[in-house]
Order: sequence, then structure tokens, then C-alpha cells
Amino acid sequence: MSEAATTIERTPEDQETREPAPAAARSWIERLWSSIADRGRLFASVPNDSAPPLERAKSLTEALLTERGEASGAAVAREVMLALRDLAPADRAAFHLFLATSFDAKPEPLREAAEAYLADPSPKNATRLARAAEPPRQELLRRMNMSPGGTAALVELRRQLLHEMRDEPALKPLEADLHHLFVSWFNRGFLQLRRIDWQTPAAVLEKIIRYEAVHEIAGWHDLRRRLAADRRCYGFFHPALPDEPLIFVEVALVPGLAASVQPLLDTEHEAGAEQRAAEADTAIFYSISNCQDGLRGISFGNFLIKQVVEDLKAELPQLTRFSTLSPIPGFRRWLEKRMAVEGSPEAELASQLSGPDWWQDPALADALRTPLLRLCAEFLTNPGDRMDPVARFHLGNGARLERINWLGNTAPRGMQESYGLMVNYLYEREEIERNHEAFARGGTVVRSGAVDALLTPPKGAPGRKPRASTKGTGA
Repeated sequence: MSEAATTIERTPEDQETREPAPAAARSWIERLWSSIADRGRLFASVPNDSAPPLERAKSLTEALLTERGEASGAAVAREVMLALRDLAPADRAAFHLFLATSFDAKPEPLREAAEAYLADPSPKNATRLARAAEPPRQELLRRMNMSPGGTAALVELRRQLLHEMRDEPALKPLEADLHHLFVSWFNRGFLQLRRIDWQTPAAVLEKIIRYEAVHEIAGWHDLRRRLAADRRCYGFFHPALPDEPLIFVEVALVPGLAASVQPLLDTEHEAGAEQRAAEADTAIFYSISNCQDGLRGISFGNFLIKQVVEDLKAELPQLTRFSTLSPIPGFRRWLEKRMAVEGSPEAELASQLSGPDWWQDPALADALRTPLLRLCAEFLTNPGDRMDPVARFHLGNGARLERINWLGNTAPRGMQESYGLMVNYLYEREEIERNHEAFARGGTVVRSGAVDALLTPPKGAPGRKPRASTKGTGA
């Protein structure tokens, strides 16, 4: 999900209830490596400061790979990161290319290891081949990570690479190595689940406002309502990035399945929130935001939802349902292509949907409701190669396609993405793994009877009858 740009403004009341954001706290890992680097500076071989910035950064990098001492290595790693931070944009791009092209696996040892494995595919030769195939660049990145703040700097480095690779494909090996290392460094075993509430440090709350990517948070008053007693917010954090959420989910505690997001985003009616939480039987996950562009492609959301379900059930035993209220970002684009085909059954819908406020005309909205719901059901259950990314995430995570909601989000973004339609994906704790396996193994879109009923159009209704799904019949 893309990052939502938000202006943060504080009212006088907010300033009285929130402390100014402190400087980011250093993790114990950073403090440890900083202390080691300070001591190692006496033993490290550091290139002359008089060299041009780019050449000095390259020399430091080569020196880092040859260091054998832990303390001296940490000292040189810190110098590398300081040099990289101070590079001008053009020099930084040149340095990235240097990293990507100068530290590949050596061909001769790799060839010998490959030939040995082909001659004798033993575990010993497989290990030898794996070691020969690993480029020295990966060890270099591990050593750069020893620098205080090294993990954050490498995440930022990958963010830059993902942008630069559009014009410079030669950067791909460096990006691939970072992705490979991040999969291990940000393994679920290292992640910390934290509940985010009004007592959370302001530095983190400011980032929640800035990183919210689904439903924009309009300042501190809006955030406070989203953290009230009948709401929950949870995030994953990493020990090396103590004040940087990696991903967070927002939850509403309500009676029954929510069909519209507007009541969940209501900034008023905070009074009575504790009573509403005690009476709620359903937890609605209405927003999931990835926070770090440099960690794109590293999966966190599947673990996050499942752990939050367990935590909520333990805290509030009366909760019986756990569901999302999700956008359908690909539906409008898919339908517009269908409507653009001359003579197609959907073509007649185009003129009816052309008005910017068609949904505010009760008669027109009523006429469009059945065909749009049916077409959306077809879109979600017969995905082929164009599967909606949100659907892929939740179905792959073990949820069931439970209900498609008419005009669930009438905000401009909701109308632009999906003509206002939203979806409930239901997480049933006893069925999650079975649903996941059905989707992962055979592409089965597990769905409710209510969704199945939408797939049979009334006689004479616009829109084509959906093809038989090759993705399974679902539930």
C-alpha cells in the first residue's frame, strides 16, 4: 500500500495532552555496537579524510570487507555509513552501482564447486557450492549492519534502490542481496507485537498518522478517536528499529459485520466507548498499512492478523467474529475494461456510471446495485491472472470471502477504486489453515453462500453470466 501523505496539526488541547516527540530512542543493539565501534576505532584502518567523498566511501567499503576484528570492523562499518550518508545524490547513485557490480561471486571457485557437486551431489559438496555461490557483497552488507543505526540505513538503501532500478537494471543484484538478508533479519521470530494506544510515545503516534495508507488520519483528534476503548491498533516492531512500526492494523469493536467504513471513521462519539467495547461481538480489521518502503516484499501482514486475533480473543472472550472491511482496488479498472468492449453486456452500464455523483440518485443507485454486486462477485471469484491484491492477501491468509457491501466507502478514493464497494473477509479461527491450504494449493476462493447467490443474475439483467470457476467451488 502506498504511503498516505498527511499534514500533522496540533490543537491547543492536543498540545496539553501529548508531549513533544522526543528524539528516537537508541535500541540496546545500537548502544552495544556504538560502544564496540568506539573502542575499535583505535585498531581500524580508516582511509584518509582528504580523499574525495565517493572515493573515500569506496575505500572504506573495501577496507570493511578485509577487517578481521569485531571492534575494528564495527568502527569501519560506522565510517562507511557516515560516508554514505554525506554523499551527494549523484555520488550516492554511483556508490550503489559500485556495490552492485564490484562484489560478485568469484567465477573460478564457483565453477569448481559446481563441477564437484555434479560429479558427487553429496551434502558436503552442496554446502561447498552454496558458499561459493554467495557473493562477498552479502558479507559486506552484514558488516555494514554492525554500524550503529546500520539496519535502518540499509532499509533506506533498499528504498532508494527500488526507485533507482527503474533506470538502472544493473542495481538488481544489490537489491536482491538486501531482500535475501532482510527475509532473515526480519523473520517473525524477531518481531515484537505492540498495542498502540494514547499512552504510546508521541514519536510513534506521529508515524502512525504519517504511514496510514488506507484511510487518512486527519490529525491528532482523529487519531485519538481511533485509539479509543472500542478501537484497537497493533503494530509489529523490530529490536533494531524500536520507534519504527513495520506494519500496523486498525481494528473496530462493533456488533455484527460492519458494512460501511464511514461509521468506523467517525471522529466523534468517543463517550461510551468502553461500554461499546464490552458489548461488541465482532472485531473489524479496517486498515492495514505497511510502513517501510525499503521492506517491500517482506511479508508481515499474515502473521500480524493471526496474532491480533489471538490477543483480542484472550482479552475480550465475547468476540465471536473476526473480519475485515476491505477495499477492492482493482475492481473499477477491471470493469471499465469490460465496459469499453463494444457490444459487451456491460457496455450499457458505462453511461449510467459516468456521472460523478450517480450514487446519490436513489433510483439510479438502486438500478445499478444488483449488476455491480454481481460483477464484483465475478471479479473476486474468477480472478485468473488479474486477482485483486487485497483479495489475494486475505484469501492466501486463510480468510473466507464473506460479503460484498454496497456503497461501503463513498469517500472519493472508495468511489474511484471500486464504485464504493467493500468486502468482508471473515477469519474463522478453526478454518484459517484449511482455507489457506485450499487457496495455496488449488487457488480455491473459499466463499459464503451469500456471495454464491450474487453469481446468478436475474433473467434479463445486464452483465454476462460468469464462467464456471476453475478456482474451486468454495464454501
